[in-house]
Amino acid sequence: MLVAAIDPLGDYRIVEASSGFEALRLLPREQVDLVLTDINMPDINGLELISYLRANANYENIPVFIISTEGSTKDIEKGKLLGANEYIVKPFNPSQIQQLVASYLKSDC
Repeated sequence: MLVAAIDPLGDYRIVEASSGFEALRLLPREQVDLVLTDINMPDINGLELISYLRANANYENIPVFIISTEGSTKDIEKGKLLGANEYIVKPFNPSQIQQLVASYLKSDC
């Protein structure tokens, strides 16, 4: 669903990971300009992934969006406190994702 939402925006290369551990394994191998993560993932959850990104000088400035069904005020505050730039609650509107991705990556276009 996320790939389908982002694909119409243009020439972005999308790298998918099926778990938090796979995302950590792919990060050093890929040029990453934006990370979209869920909280609920196998192995390493999205909050742990964000904590790693924000603690690592190579990734600390990469924008991170949480896209999750976990939408309580407490969940959103925790995600933002850990360093998420955006927190989007599922179900989401694809145009919302498109606008946010475009706004964060506009300097790369």
